[in-house]
Amino acid sequence: MSSSQPGALMGFVHRRRRGAELFLLVLALTVGIGAYAAVGLGVEGVVPADILGYGGGLAALIIGAHVVVRFVAPYADPVLLPVVAALNGLGLAVIRRLDLADGTTFAQQQLTWMTVGVVLFAVTLLVLRDHRVLSRFTYTAGLGAILLLLGPLVPGLGYEVNGAQIWVRLGPFGLQPGEVAKVLLVVAFSGYLVVHRDALALAGRRLLFVDLPRGRDLGPILAMWAVSLGILVFQRDLGSSLLFFGLFLVMLYVATERPGWLVVGSALFFGGAAVAYKLFGHVQNRVNIWLDPLAYFDESPGSGQLVEGLFGMAWGGLIGRGLGQGSPERVPYAESDFIIGAIGEELGLTGVLAVILLYGLIVERALRSAVVSRDAFGKLMATGLAGVLALQVFVVIGGVTRLIPLTGLTTPFLSYGGSSLVANWVIIALLLRISDQARRPVPDLSATDESPDEEATQVVKIPR
Repeated sequence: MSSSQPGALMGFVHRRRRGAELFLLVLALTVGIGAYAAVGLGVEGVVPADILGYGGGLAALIIGAHVVVRFVAPYADPVLLPVVAALNGLGLAVIRRLDLADGTTFAQQQLTWMTVGVVLFAVTLLVLRDHRVLSRFTYTAGLGAILLLLGPLVPGLGYEVNGAQIWVRLGPFGLQPGEVAKVLLVVAFSGYLVVHRDALALAGRRLLFVDLPRGRDLGPILAMWAVSLGILVFQRDLGSSLLFFGLFLVMLYVATERPGWLVVGSALFFGGAAVAYKLFGHVQNRVNIWLDPLAYFDESPGSGQLVEGLFGMAWGGLIGRGLGQGSPERVPYAESDFIIGAIGEELGLTGVLAVILLYGLIVERALRSAVVSRDAFGKLMATGLAGVLALQVFVVIGGVTRLIPLTGLTTPFLSYGGSSLVANWVIIALLLRISDQARRPVPDLSATDESPDEEATQVVKIPR
């Protein structure tokens, strides 16, 4: 093999793939704009009059994000942005369909929040040129996350929505600080585990072929367990409690490669859940509705939302009623908590499986970035961000389909909600930055005009 061939091979392996990303973005825009047109045809019988303005605005946002990636993260993963664009576009169309039935304007507000999210996406990529810089702010990020989680409990600042104390009011806006806290927690956990993973990986007692961790090392997981129980008790938010504890447990297992942490974490989770069920009425209500939803249909709070969603998805069947042809507006908060139910009714099981496949692609590409990352902090951070999205999707879709008790989390990029949408766009920016760093070619220090033997000698020679 000639000396020029390895360089050519290296150039092939490290292709930027921005052209492929642009082609996939065109397909994603076709999905979003086509769904918007189908909603108008299904509900009103005509293509929406503002289809050109809407399509142009959506295309400008997505192509603008692509241009930023092309110039500041040229080696980033080419699949993440198109998948997110397809999900966001589909979510806007479904929210618009619900607006036409209910006389609301949630789709217009969601498009505004998407604009904010894309702007912060671009700012994150422009400002953060190396993700490893975030490791310097491990404890600052952890403190910020704790303060954000405590925000809804501050009198005069936090307020309750649908039984959950997870909102804060800033002027005319209501925000969920937990959505920002999850990003900060990933940064804090990654920085902490990089430093302490060797100590946490030490084995203690052996139980049934599993090496349990040492008792002296249980402090971090007990602290996170206490935080998650505090969220469950004081904020009455089952979904966030499960999300934060599950996130820490996944990252702890990945960092140490010790199954014993999964055993201890699972025991703590199920033990805490059993105690919470015995002591707190709102937890009992969620579990009872999950076990027998029809028995609580007329109660307040009852199972009306869950039952209507299940019947709607059953009516949708395999291929759905068609956009604009079902009755998803019968489900309370269909634009946020139950948007998967609306998709299941009008696009059927096929549409729901397609959405799950898109989420699976996001998680797979994030984990691929973790595998090829050259630094431990990047590996843990990409894994944590993938875990956040995977756990949130599982908790939401599992609750809507009655696989697990219903929670109040939003479906990433689909559901109406500014806090969630903006935070998830920042997550994608961080994943693209990590993948760009991982896929970027290593500088070739050898001279190209010398023989292989001379190159090897030159590379290993240490000058005196």
